[in-house]
Order: sequence, then structure tokens, then C-alpha cells
Amino acid sequence: MTEKVPLKETALNAERIARIAREIRAVCPRFDAEGFERSVMADLPRLELSARIARTSEALHTHLPVTGPQALDVILRSLPPTPEAAGITNDFGSHIYSPHSDFVARYHRTTEDLDQALAALARLTRYFSAEVAARHFLNTYPEETMKAVDSWAGDEDHRTRRLASEATRPLLPWAPRISLPADTALPVLERLYSDNSVYVRTSVANHLHDLATTQPDLVLDTLLRWKASTPTASKEFDTLARGALRGRLKAGWPPAYAFLGYAPDAPISLTPLVLERTELSDGETLSFTAELTTTAPAPVDVMFVISSTTPTGKPREKVYFLRRATAEPGEALPLTKQHVLRSTATVKLHPGPHTIALQINGRRFPTAAFQVRKA
Repeated sequence: MTEKVPLKETALNAERIARIAREIRAVCPRFDAEGFERSVMADLPRLELSARIARTSEALHTHLPVTGPQALDVILRSLPPTPEAAGITNDFGSHIYSPHSDFVARYHRTTEDLDQALAALARLTRYFSAEVAARHFLNTYPEETMKAVDSWAGDEDHRTRRLASEATRPLLPWAPRISLPADTALPVLERLYSDNSVYVRTSVANHLHDLATTQPDLVLDTLLRWKASTPTASKEFDTLARGALRGRLKAGWPPAYAFLGYAPDAPISLTPLVLERTELSDGETLSFTAELTTTAPAPVDVMFVISSTTPTGKPREKVYFLRRATAEPGEALPLTKQHVLRSTATVKLHPGPHTIALQINGRRFPTAAFQVRKA
């Protein structure tokens, strides 16, 4: 098996630092490209990704022969004419340009540079998504930055429109929290939820998902209003709504299921879960089967829930999607899965007793027990 290369090694490495140096010097001949490369590479191998971004940004600041608006101008002029010309083949962009927006947030988050800096982020996000940098501006200059966010929502480039939603997410992963009320950007989302770009709509769904952790009723009311304003059924809207409510679905919240057309009180029955094995180790496969029956046609959304206790005694649940279907009377609907039990970077699989249960339209059915052995 080929060993996976860590993201930090492909995102910013010696080759990419050299390319940044070339692109900067091409528009600013006085830039000390060699000194920039030496200083960054002296530290880069020992740094994680976020620190690599910051270290590259700091070296740009140190070695550029200009500051203030002139430095911002150099950064922007160093960009290839289009993302495609830079070799970028996806909407998110290339990490080679992640230090550029960090540079803007780190050294140009000032009253004097504010307008130019926010305009720079709107352009830079087309080369590498700039939502983390934008959040620093939201915390320092909330009113001015929200005005920029509103303008980004109407930009001709979908990557800049997506920045308006993504930068203002209440719980954006791996990013600083913003001090604005969680529902501040709802008027922006009103302009974006029917965007023609799936990249933008996905961000809107993720934004609502964040908001639903603390204000689920507000999110549901918003989705109901949007649905009422849509003249015909829309697959795109259904996908957005499901993404927005996915956390509430995992939690078994009945209004979320009802909104999506899954009756929490559907007339369904379930046979007991049958496990192929009841003792497993990390990396082995948990196989289970059950059958669902109904007395009337019933759309069903099925998840399975694995529960355990951490070494400190804290209960833990992990909820996984299994299938969606329409159950018909007289036809048993098989529910089966082979699920690999595996520790991840964020969740470690601990030895000890575990249970598994099926959750159908938000209803939990009786559990089956299994044991995870010590490695």
C-alpha cells in the first residue's frame, strides 16, 4: 500500500516556495527571492500546515522592498492572469496561494488599507479560498467587512459569492470564531441559496448547518420560507435543505424529518438487528442485517448509531447514513451494512462494550451489543 503523503507536504513545499518567489520577483525585481526561499525553507520542514502558511507570509513581509498599498499591489500583480493559468482545476484553489490572503490579514488589516485589503481578498479567493483571512477582518472591522460581504454576494465570480457565505459561517472548521451574532449573514444567504453554482449552494447549506446547532427553529423557518417561494420542486433545493439539516437528522429531530417528507410516526416495524460477529478489533468489519416492514407506503431515511463510552466515562455516539427508500406494504426492506471499525485522526476507537441501533425517520430502535477488543 502506498503511504499517504501529508497535506502539508504537498500544499507548501520547496518547489512551491520557489514558485512564489519567481512570481513575486517577476513583478517586483527588487524582491529578494533567494533570501525569501532560504528563510522559509530553514523552518518549513518542521512546521504543520497553518504554521507553514504563516511562515511564508511573514517571509514575504520581511523580504518585499515595499509596504502598505504598494505591497498589496505586488501581491496581486504576481498572480497569474486567471486561476486556470495558474494551473488551478478546482473551485477551492491551490494552497500555493494560501500565504497571500494570510499576508493581507496579517499586515493590511488597518483602517488605512481596509478597502484595498477587502478587495484583495475578493480576488485572492479565486486562487485559494480566503474565508479564514476574511474572518480576521470580520472581528476587527465588522460593519465595514459586512458591507464588503454584501457586495461579494453579488459578484460575477462564483468563488467570490461563495466567500460571502463561507467567511460568515458561525462554526467554520479550523478557523477563528467571529464575534458577530450567529444569524448576522442570513440576509446574505437569502441572495445565495438559489445560486446557479453548486459550490455556492453547498456553502449556504454548511452555513445553515452551523446555525442549526444553536437555532434549529430559525433554520427550519428559513427553509420553509425559501421552499414556499420556489414555484416548483427543485432537486437543488432539496439537496441544500438536507445538507443544512444533516446535524438535526442525526440527532433525530422530528421537525427535520417531517420537513424532508419522512414521517416520524410512519407505521413501520423492524426485526431485531443480527450481527455477524460480536467481538471485533480496530480495523475489522462490523456486519449487521435487519428487515423493515410497513402497513402503508412510507418514505424512510435510515441511519445507524454506534454508541460507546470513552475511557473517562463520557458517552459517545457516532451516527452514519445507511439508506433512503420507500417502504411498501407486503415487501420487506432489507437493511444491511458492512462497516469498518477504524480509529481516525479525530476519533479513537476504544476497547470495551459498544452498541449499535438503527434510527429510522428519527426513531431509535432496540440496540444490539458488541465488544471491541484491545489491540
